[in-house]
Amino acid sequence: MLSSWSQLGRNGTTETVADTATLALHVLTCAGFGATYSFNQGVRTVAPGHEMTYRDSLAACLSNIITFAIIPKQYLSFSFMPRRLQKLGQAVREFQKYMDEMLATERNAGAERQSKPANLMSALVRASDEDAHARNAGHDSKLGLSDDEIFGNIFAYNLAGHETTANTVAYALVLLAAYPQHQEWVREEVKQVGDITDKTYESTFPRLQRCLAVMYETLRLYGSIVFIPRAASHEAQTLVRKGGRDFVLPPSTAVNINVQALHTDPKTWGDDSLSWRPDRWLVRSSNKDPFQEQSPDQTFISPPQGSFIPWADGPRVCPGQKFAQVEFVAVIATLLSRYRVKPVLQKGQSEGKGRQALLDMVNDSAISAITLQMQQSKKVALHWEVVS
Repeated sequence: MLSSWSQLGRNGTTETVADTATLALHVLTCAGFGATYSFNQGVRTVAPGHEMTYRDSLAACLSNIITFAIIPKQYLSFSFMPRRLQKLGQAVREFQKYMDEMLATERNAGAERQSKPANLMSALVRASDEDAHARNAGHDSKLGLSDDEIFGNIFAYNLAGHETTANTVAYALVLLAAYPQHQEWVREEVKQVGDITDKTYESTFPRLQRCLAVMYETLRLYGSIVFIPRAASHEAQTLVRKGGRDFVLPPSTAVNINVQALHTDPKTWGDDSLSWRPDRWLVRSSNKDPFQEQSPDQTFISPPQGSFIPWADGPRVCPGQKFAQVEFVAVIATLLSRYRVKPVLQKGQSEGKGRQALLDMVNDSAISAITLQMQQSKKVALHWEVVS
């Protein structure tokens, strides 16, 4: 991805959102299915026997998730359906076909599976096969997964980890270009850590705190999920407010948590709560709290419980939280280790105006299907230049 961006020179790229989506999907296919591709191949290429790429079929399914809740999938291919829905039906069939092929490949791997690094598909297949062997041996077991259940888990894995992480990376890159002082602040850390290509998670991730702070601050203001639906239990629940009266929720009351309001409340985040400032997340270790996450030189702040919930909270917290954090930090550290990003200026445009154009592009965001996205992500190009 970086190679293709740098080759564009001063013209820059307007494909930041699309390319980070491809990158995130490549990460998922590697962790999910053990498949690796070059950036310009793989999920961007129509496989033999298919009519759509894996990326396009998955993207169509993800962006129409609400449609699936209203119209049964088998109806989408009927000739009397609008052309748009018939196209969606094709995407569903293509995605299912890709899943069938990946599952068959994994099952046919047999003994070879033991010598390869584990991935999500292999773990699900192994658990399913072990359960089948137990039942064939006369043992009563109900822990196995059917093929449909395996496909459901894979789809949920893609739904939760693709667009959300890709969007966060895209927003962060645009914001880093708009705020060169914060970009240099992060590059200072990346330069100190050095090349992370051949290093382990344990020796690298804990030291890239500023990269993680960029992720947190981006999620605080531009998180993919802007509200979280919840429901009270079958019994009435009391919400206790500090310094105010309590509220009683009747049984089974539907509740939508306004994530944006929590993440921008001046009482928690200060008078500059609407400003993108990743350094707000770190303090010097001399002021450290023993209960806070620590690094050699700096310490993460601990916002009040419930005030920062990009991955939800409590027993239903997103299980992919750490996966997303490691992916984001690795991408940012790799990009900024050798390159600097800035806006491509129009004729006669000052640097200040160029950076403001990036902020305008970021702030022109809205919910698309289920996630927050920039509405005109190609309006301003990003130029990647090599730095020493």
